Amino acid sequence: MNANPLRLVSALAAVALVLTSPANGQDAGPSRPSNAPAGRYTYPAAGTVYDTKTKLTWQQTASSAKYAWADAKTYCAGLGTTLGGTGWRVPTMKELQTVVDETRSSPSIDPTAFTGTPSTFFWSSSPVTFAISPTLAWYVNFDFGEARYFNPTETFYVRCVR
Repeated sequence: MNANPLRLVSALAAVALVLTSPANGQDAGPSRPSNAPAGRYTYPAAGTVYDTKTKLTWQQTASSAKYAWADAKTYCAGLGTTLGGTGWRVPTMKELQTVVDETRSSPSIDPTAFTGTPSTFFWSSSPVTFAISPTLAWYVNFDFGEARYFNPTETFYVRCVR
């Protein structure tokens, strides 16, 4: 039995679309990262970076330890004691991708604004929402700025936002 090559390509494209599209328009899933132009960030308080485009305040230096997904949320919630203010949390996938700088690699982030960022994985708060595996969570790899998903029991770095 000969397989129809066009039917096979069409089926593979449909699978790729399902695997890369967020379900129900939720805030998850990979999209093309934006550039981080010079002059976009200000420094309102020690240890923080304010993004004038997104109006988000970021933790300037990422966590020094790696956390499982649930523990990353606890870590961020406790930052008020060291960085001041309240409402610190793990960023959504879309928020985390706004600090990716595609003009840089390893790490693909503004090194002046976000000092000491390791070229590795950072959790987002966005769970995977497609049916094949609802127990995964999205992260960004700051080696090249790519978005992927993984088991939330794995330990990755986190950069908190408010």
